[in-house]
Amino acid sequence: MKNFKTYQLAKELYALCKLQPVKGELRDQLHRASLSIALNLAEGSAKPSLKERRRFYTIALGSLRETQTIIELENLPIGELADKVAAHLYKLIKGIGD
Repeated sequence: MKNFKTYQLAKELYALCKLQPVKGELRDQLHRASLSIALNLAEGSAKPSLKERRRFYTIALGSLRETQTIIELENLPIGELADKVAAHLYKLIKGIGD
């Protein structure tokens, strides 16, 4: 996993999300969604078939979009990193194909 750049970026995003000054339920949702990105990347990378791998990466992208929405709604300063993770995920998914 050391050489899996998208996963490393997702871990970094999760760590930064945990430091953001978001309150209440939205805070919990930000933590869950950003954690889900890294977890689905990790699980997907272990799947033997490309179809399964793509499915997990697509779930990670959905969690990323949720994370990006909270970042935007709360005007958090970590949008650039989230966009970078999004670009990496998009390329991963498109690289696998249908």
